[in-house]
Amino acid sequence: MQIGIGLPATIPGVKGQLVLDWARKADDGPFSSLGVLDRLVFPNYEPLATLAAAAAVTQHIRLMTTVLITTLRNAGILAKQAATIDALSNGRLTLGLGIGAREDDFRAAPAEFRNRGKHFEEQLALMKRIWSGQALDDGVGPVGPPPVQQGGPELLIGGYSPAAVQRVGRWGDGFISGGAGPEQAIHFYRIAEEAWKAAGRTGKPRFVACMYFGLGPDAAERAGAYIRTYYGFMGPAAEQRARAIPSTTDAVKQAIETFIDIGADELILWPCIPDLEQVDLAADLLS
Repeated sequence: MQIGIGLPATIPGVKGQLVLDWARKADDGPFSSLGVLDRLVFPNYEPLATLAAAAAVTQHIRLMTTVLITTLRNAGILAKQAATIDALSNGRLTLGLGIGAREDDFRAAPAEFRNRGKHFEEQLALMKRIWSGQALDDGVGPVGPPPVQQGGPELLIGGYSPAAVQRVGRWGDGFISGGAGPEQAIHFYRIAEEAWKAAGRTGKPRFVACMYFGLGPDAAERAGAYIRTYYGFMGPAAEQRARAIPSTTDAVKQAIETFIDIGADELILWPCIPDLEQVDLAADLLS
């Protein structure tokens, strides 16, 4: 199983220089991908702009949205942005995509919250068409630049309902579980596999999972403080999430082993503590 690491771009108060230094250090380490989360009504860095900056300071590591709230965005512009990052990074972009669940993000965009599932599929169809180099219609020509990856960036579809996950069969190259625990992640991956087979596709979809971590002195307290802030809208459930974050070397190793056991192809370690040393501590677990 490959191991990637998230950027600290969602942690309030993080300076831009730390995000770039983090990307450089991760690129020099054993990590497969750099992940970035997405919110609108929160003091995080915008994911695509962040990955464009990361592309400029890295050479090897893949760049991944884990996940991007697609339905907040204009599909034509998003397709162009993604193709640009893919070209600038020499084909290192993976798009984890979802429809979003927080209504305040849609009010701020603004974008329609209702019928966002249907809108998402329309966006996927349009983006695929753009990345293939086809004209949009008789009066609108192709939209460039062409992505380095033929047919566009790798697409991972995320979601927490059977209807959402079944889109993997029609549109995706794989399933991304977001912050789901191992049991929930494998449950939805099995749904993705069935949808993949039903669509008549060969092979199997990629399976990417994500989990939070924090290491070092006072890791449990520091990681928990961030989780309580990020998931504050969830009420008491935020406290449960905060207490569940692996915050010792043994706990993080055990969590990684659990995702290996369920057959994940890649695991992204989302950071909860904005210290550059976290990259080294995570790398040490993989040595």
